[in-house]
Amino acid sequence: MKSIIVKRIVANIRTSETTAAKIFYGDILGLDILMDHGWITTYGSDEKMDVQLSFAVEGGSGTEVPDLSIEVNDVDAVYQHMKKQGFSVEYGPADEPWNVRRIYVRDPFGKLINVLQHKTDNKK
Repeated sequence: MKSIIVKRIVANIRTSETTAAKIFYGDILGLDILMDHGWITTYGSDEKMDVQLSFAVEGGSGTEVPDLSIEVNDVDAVYQHMKKQGFSVEYGPADEPWNVRRIYVRDPFGKLINVLQHKTDNKK
């Protein structure tokens, strides 16, 4: 049997408002539009993105399991932009015992997003 290699995993969020992602995912998180067919818009980055799937009973520190986790280089800047744009930050910023600083925020579609930064990348 030929070896199968997973090259990409894409989270698909059902919505009739595909343009609503622009501020949250494009402007604040800096993702580029990689594909836009009107009925589907895919955001991404030329930066190396590893394929990962997580399965959890909780989100850590007693939090809800998030729908997506997005690693960034400056979680505090993301936090400030999210608050300024009126997005609901539901947790954090918090320094976790597993060496990440993170926030939980609701995206325009009500999905709980874990935005995190590894403490080794943290400027503090």
